[in-house]
Amino acid sequence: MSDHPFVRQVVLDCPDPRVLGDFYCALLGYTYRAGDVEPTPDEDWLVIRPAGDEDGSSGRGMALQKVDDYDPPVWSPEPGFDGGTRQRQMLHLDMTAPDLPSLTRQRDRALELGARLLYDRSDDEDEPLYVFADPADHPFCIFIG
Repeated sequence: MSDHPFVRQVVLDCPDPRVLGDFYCALLGYTYRAGDVEPTPDEDWLVIRPAGDEDGSSGRGMALQKVDDYDPPVWSPEPGFDGGTRQRQMLHLDMTAPDLPSLTRQRDRALELGARLLYDRSDDEDEPLYVFADPADHPFCIFIG
């Protein structure tokens, strides 16, 4: 038994948990946990997990929490990206692709699923990356790793 707590999932506030859950399920290949699969009226909390991780033991799950007066995060490039200044964003998700062709495919998929491209640094030789906003405006990155 570990003497440390275990991170079960990341929780994202949002105006509509089903919309955000469907987005991340499609993007990441996740599935809804049992009990969250079928939409219900007034959903305020949904959990998604990697396929095959029904008990959440991987620690890679996400919970989506409805907030009626949701105020989306604000992202702007850090100093050094393009001269912008850092603004409130609370957290962001980092995701990786194995190579540049895969990175390009994941960019296209994210956009087709409803993400917005916030920043394109795909031509950077050291660390090509894209920064996106999900349907609730949470920033997330996909880079080669």
